[in-house]
Amino acid sequence: MNSEIMIVTGEASGDLHGANLVRALRDRESGLRFFGMGGPELARAGAELLCDAARLSVVGIQEVFSHLGDILSARRTLFRAMRMRRPALLILIDFPDFNLMLAARARKLGIPVFYYISPQVWAWRSGRMKKIGRLAERIAVILPFEEEFYRERGYAVDFVGHPLLDTVKTSATGEEYRRAQHIAPGSTVVGLLPGSRRKEVVALLPDFLAAAEHLAQNLPAKWVFLVPQAPTVSPQLLLDNGIAAYRDRLDIRVLADNRYDLMAACDAAVAASGTVTLELAILGVPTVAAYRVTTPTYRLGRLLVKLPWFSLVNLIAGREIIPELLQNEVTPNAIADRLGRMLREDNERHEMLQGLAEVKSKLGSPGAAVRAAAIAFSIIRRHER
Repeated sequence: MNSEIMIVTGEASGDLHGANLVRALRDRESGLRFFGMGGPELARAGAELLCDAARLSVVGIQEVFSHLGDILSARRTLFRAMRMRRPALLILIDFPDFNLMLAARARKLGIPVFYYISPQVWAWRSGRMKKIGRLAERIAVILPFEEEFYRERGYAVDFVGHPLLDTVKTSATGEEYRRAQHIAPGSTVVGLLPGSRRKEVVALLPDFLAAAEHLAQNLPAKWVFLVPQAPTVSPQLLLDNGIAAYRDRLDIRVLADNRYDLMAACDAAVAASGTVTLELAILGVPTVAAYRVTTPTYRLGRLLVKLPWFSLVNLIAGREIIPELLQNEVTPNAIADRLGRMLREDNERHEMLQGLAEVKSKLGSPGAAVRAAAIAFSIIRRHER
């Protein structure tokens, strides 16, 4: 078989999931070679990176023109590599606007396409689904309701389970982690997770910290607040957005290591909406989800996105499991109120924990990358005949 596979992703989460897929493919066929676009995780997995995804991942509605040069340069590089090297398979991970251009070119060259981790066509611009169905030989999805969404519209799709089930793992129990961090027994530990992007930290961390102070002033307890520092966030950014002002008044710990151990040690958390809410659900941590963006982005989103909830946890459950605070609802009092209720009301907490366990069960079983690798090989073998 042709020993080269092209793989392309543009986001940090896709980089991680792509790296795990590369390893799963190599476990089955050690001589495979990979090239394309990604980040440090794909590079560590042994893929030859022709383009750095970080140069494109910042692109958004207001930034697209300023990064047009990077987009066009990456497209030319990958088009040329595809034409010259003729890989046995093109694997695309999310990042739809860019990746669908590559899929169209691959189709013209007779290179089969496997779309691993479909973009969120169920949230907005569902018309892209027709294009994906036409250009991709197989589509894999990682959220349970995505499979039904595609099948109801007549498209073949494989639900492979969520890759987070393989990556969200702890190395210590909550009690062990608390001891290691010298957290006094009987303390109430709350996680403050403002996100991994600068804009998220600026928009959310000050209110998260003000909510923490509100809790500490109004509810008797030994409070400890844990803030995981994402690799993409500088310590100075955290200091400038409230840590420096509050650290003399509250027991706040900013920690860069053992992120999942930290999260699992929390009695509750408030988090920026996104993948982290699903990670907390897998770990069984009651959570308040918060979402705040610029006013123009919010208004545009309201026009384009028609969903009953914005957090993945509630979308997977099909009902509200965790409370959501959207835009102007994100206030210190509202955050503190919801955290306080889930910490002190046994029935509400018990129902939430049951709901989180239900969501985890719906994500499938570990081994998403292994199942995706099996699909990839089936495509390659079919085209060898």
